[in-house]
Amino acid sequence: MSIIESTPVDTVVALKDRAARDVESRRDQLVGLSHEIHANPELSWQEHAAAARITDLLEAEGFAVTRGAYGVPTGFEAVYGDGDLTLALCAEYDALPGVGHACGHNVIAAAGVGAALALAPLADAAGLRIKLLGTPAEEHGGGKVAMLVEGAWEDVDFSMMVHGMTGLDVPSGAFRSTAVDRFEVEFLGLTAHAAGAPERGINAASAATLAQTAIALLRQQLPKETNLNTFISLGGEATNIIPDRTVVQVELRAYEIDIWRDMKKRVLACFEGAALATGCRWEWRPTEHPYAPMNPDPDLATLWDDNLVARGRVIAAAPLGGGSTDMGNVSQVVPSLHPTIAFLGETAVPHNPDFAAAAATPAADDAVIDGAVLLAWTALDAACDENLRAELHRRTAARPAGATRITLEA
Repeated sequence: MSIIESTPVDTVVALKDRAARDVESRRDQLVGLSHEIHANPELSWQEHAAAARITDLLEAEGFAVTRGAYGVPTGFEAVYGDGDLTLALCAEYDALPGVGHACGHNVIAAAGVGAALALAPLADAAGLRIKLLGTPAEEHGGGKVAMLVEGAWEDVDFSMMVHGMTGLDVPSGAFRSTAVDRFEVEFLGLTAHAAGAPERGINAASAATLAQTAIALLRQQLPKETNLNTFISLGGEATNIIPDRTVVQVELRAYEIDIWRDMKKRVLACFEGAALATGCRWEWRPTEHPYAPMNPDPDLATLWDDNLVARGRVIAAAPLGGGSTDMGNVSQVVPSLHPTIAFLGETAVPHNPDFAAAAATPAADDAVIDGAVLLAWTALDAACDENLRAELHRRTAARPAGATRITLEA
């Protein structure tokens, strides 16, 4: 019997009503979780308290919890139900250096937990297996990528999360994120006394300066909507010593992978040219997992937008974009959705102290509840739509073994 036969429209409505009531009955619990994470910001890969708080809660609610899942110490997996359609919800909970939860990951975590708790008692009726993944280090490091390569999404049919944002609600399918790559370049020269024997030195700092100058000139020839930033993290130790080693940190962003790859080749050529001009040796190495652009699934996006309106909210703003997320990597291999939910009335810009303050306001608390409800509603709609359910199964069956275990390569 298909799931749609066992859950007619009136039953789907009843399931969604029950999910909303469950989330709303947990308002104090979910808002308390959001505020607790917000008050104790932890940086990427260091989110021990947040992971422990969430896993303890889920375990007490009957989820099968694996702490340190997929080789990530502050990651986790919490599973409920044995339906043949697996949903992976993502919870982020890392903060930013200096400004705390200025990207609102406390809201992301609480909304994901709320959705998982609301769906658990409905798993049998909807034929769902619910997997809440704690995915650390979204800001710097790429926890989802680390978990992807270890197989966290191998058994997943579709994946979702929701990100808090100030301003107004935007269409979920129009959310844009860039590919981002962070790496460092090291120049190796030869030290010498800068006044006594400068002719004996090979100046690694000169190579770094030349590379940055070449990159500055390159910017004019790069496509629009790309972003390129560098800084010298090691440039020498004393004015009277020609430095034999310098290190340059590099970040590249582009909305299209092919443009990003071409830009990286051209940027690396700037470093190679600087090494050739100064006589230095050089090498580069990644400092974090590269992030792919977000590829929202159109069917899931339509369901989300319809549910957002049904929840009484209004889609009133232009498409949102500019940042990057490791959810993009997930979306390249599994049908995925990464919508935003607005802190209505708040206008702070992400990644600054004002946004950190906004992430613990009543408007953010409302976003936790609405975000959890909308995740649950969208999951139930997908599970109970016979055609979409079959399509999700088809795409999983067509995916070769190991296809989700990928990283983005230049």
